[in-house]
Amino acid sequence: MTSTQRTRPQPARSERSVLPDGTLLVRSPGRRIVIRVHRRSLLLTVLLTVVALAIAAWSLTVGHYPLTTADVLRVLSGGGTLIEYDVVVADRLPRVLTGLATGAAFALSGAILQRIATNPLVSPEIIGINAGASLGALVVSVLLGGTGLGLVGGALAGAFVAMALIVLVATKDGLDGYRLVLVGIGVTAMLSSAIAFILTRANVYQAHTAAMWLTGSLANRDWLHVWFAVAALAVVVPPLIVFARSLPLLELGDELANSLAGRRGPHRTILIVLASAAAALATAAAGPIAFVALVAPQIVRRLLAERGACLAPAAAAGALLVVAADLAARRLFPAELPVGVVTALLGAPVLVYLLARATRIGHAG
Repeated sequence: MTSTQRTRPQPARSERSVLPDGTLLVRSPGRRIVIRVHRRSLLLTVLLTVVALAIAAWSLTVGHYPLTTADVLRVLSGGGTLIEYDVVVADRLPRVLTGLATGAAFALSGAILQRIATNPLVSPEIIGINAGASLGALVVSVLLGGTGLGLVGGALAGAFVAMALIVLVATKDGLDGYRLVLVGIGVTAMLSSAIAFILTRANVYQAHTAAMWLTGSLANRDWLHVWFAVAALAVVVPPLIVFARSLPLLELGDELANSLAGRRGPHRTILIVLASAAAALATAAAGPIAFVALVAPQIVRRLLAERGACLAPAAAAGALLVVAADLAARRLFPAELPVGVVTALLGAPVLVYLLARATRIGHAG
């Protein structure tokens, strides 16, 4: 009697290949799934994230009540005194987490908009999204006396109305990056006037609180603000994983993108909505922190030497920028400054450089 040996079929292995630019492609066998992993982008994301977390951990130890790293770790593990618990968990930790999440959200918003418009000057604060979110939040808080979720709803409504107005006017004859900037500047001026009018109708306490918030501040953040900031990432990141594949095509322009891969207009609309939602929720959590959305993608673009900033390292750069600026605002000045003042000091020269570079390229063309 002869025995027949049956061999079990070996599971097909995924195919891997490396492109000349260092991008790792992983193809799943039998399925139309291709995962692109840019090694330099991944390495930069990890590096920026580690530095941001290190600065965030440092921030937990500094303040009017100084603590050591061992004290912070003891409190986070459930020990420590009541005062240490109040300082770390109720005061400093919400501030740090809000800074990390809002920085990432603002940077993601700026990176998406800059790639869609193929213009480094496009960011939520430049084209009016932050101003719309600020106006909506002020209407709810000052005129209607709302807080919490009402504030978030007002910020979202204001951001989407501003973005719809900008897109409607700026994309009438096709999307043009510089037309988008010019229209956005006009809308920002109009919304800023409305914000100033609302402040004149507020009492002294409301006006002072609103002025601090409009500058962009992480002071007196609590866990509700942390949830607002985390919600910005929770709303944006999952759909962004799907629709971010269209960004390289959208950068080619509507006509070429549609000819290569069919209609991409709905994808562009969804990405603009995601960028607006991220900026609005981050604004509701910490105010319109200036220039983070503009600067973070540009830093990553130059570190990677690429035309379009990758989204993951841009988010990490935004988180790093905000927590570092907040630490500087607390430690480098005689009195604590709002974090938006420091980011504006850093971002304004970058904006001037980008404007000068765009003018120089325009004259050369």
